[in-house]
Amino acid sequence: MEKFDESLYLVSMYEDGYFPNFLVDKVKALIVDVVNYLESGEHSLDDIQSKFDSMTEGINVLADEFYENDSEFETEARESVGQTVDHILKHFNIDIDVETVIRNRNW
Repeated sequence: MEKFDESLYLVSMYEDGYFPNFLVDKVKALIVDVVNYLESGEHSLDDIQSKFDSMTEGINVLADEFYENDSEFETEARESVGQTVDHILKHFNIDIDVETVIRNRNW
């Protein structure tokens, strides 16, 4: 299987100056961790969901840092993460809905 396309990570967040790149990079690192996990081999849907839950909880924690840096993890950020996750699910042929995968979000 081809590696996940790096250019698909959080596109609209990187394009919008409202989101500090150093914080977007932290969100990306959490997502990359999931992609690396998926690329490492076969996993059960429960294990995959658990990995996405950890990613989502990590993003929840970062929301405060966005606020402290005159930004906010809001609609555009939520959509950007959702689009990135959707690309990941399709790339790896994972049959879980995006909203289910990021079910633990506070954003």
